[in-house]
Amino acid sequence: MSLLMKYAAAALVALAQSGVLGYIIESRAQVLRNGQEIVLKTQPVDPRDLMRGDYVTLGYDISNIDVKQITGTAQLAQTISPVYVAMKKSFDIWALSRASWQPITDKSAEEVVLKGQSDSYFYPDSSTSIRLYYGIEQFYVPQGEGRVIEDGQREQAVDVVVAVNDAGVAQLKSLRLDGKTLYDEPLY
Repeated sequence: MSLLMKYAAAALVALAQSGVLGYIIESRAQVLRNGQEIVLKTQPVDPRDLMRGDYVTLGYDISNIDVKQITGTAQLAQTISPVYVAMKKSFDIWALSRASWQPITDKSAEEVVLKGQSDSYFYPDSSTSIRLYYGIEQFYVPQGEGRVIEDGQREQAVDVVVAVNDAGVAQLKSLRLDGKTLYDEPLY
């Protein structure tokens, strides 16, 4: 293989890697730019991870859902299945309207659907609740500022603005304390 071919191959690999990285960044920015905004009230969570820097772990009312509230049929018993959660605005905060194992195709104009993922196995006919993750459970903050937000969560004063696209993918847009924006998430 000639030297010119090696340079061409290396350039092609670098271009492909840059393209993949650009696609990941742009798909996230696309949700932040064009997704419908909803506001969720957070619940207190006590995280500690010295290796990851300052961040706040966020929990929501829709993070734990009773399995009996979810309509439809799970893909398979004892598997990790996606759960589609429809939200409706109640005053300034959005709350659970309904949940389904299958994509919600009959949503009303007042509903926004989030796609959640369970991290554990369960029996669909059990009376337990499952923990759902939406990809909006962590928010990185400037060094030393995480404790103030955690204290605000204990007082039920922290909420987040979330952008949601048509596929149910959610991205954190901003973090608020007592209705005032503390941090905005940049597009890039």
